[in-house]
Amino acid sequence: MLALDIEPFMVELKDGSIKNVGPTNKSATVKLFDVETASAREFGDKRVKFEFVDDDGNEVEVSLFPDDVHSLVSDIETLEDESPVFEE
Repeated sequence: MLALDIEPFMVELKDGSIKNVGPTNKSATVKLFDVETASAREFGDKRVKFEFVDDDGNEVEVSLFPDDVHSLVSDIETLEDESPVFEE
């Protein structure tokens, strides 16, 4: 399941084109639940791209610099040691 929240959001559809209406201060939150596949690969010279796909074919890609990847790995290792999430 993909949840997309864009605040405040308004567009104009004219002659088959979508155009922003109002100020350009939009922000978005995307959440992907029930992920079926997750992968990581090189992205350009300095990033790692993570790809997550659910069973409906919704896809989210995130690219991170190596320092951010190391921080994420550290967070996961902490969860493995301290959280019941990883208990079998």
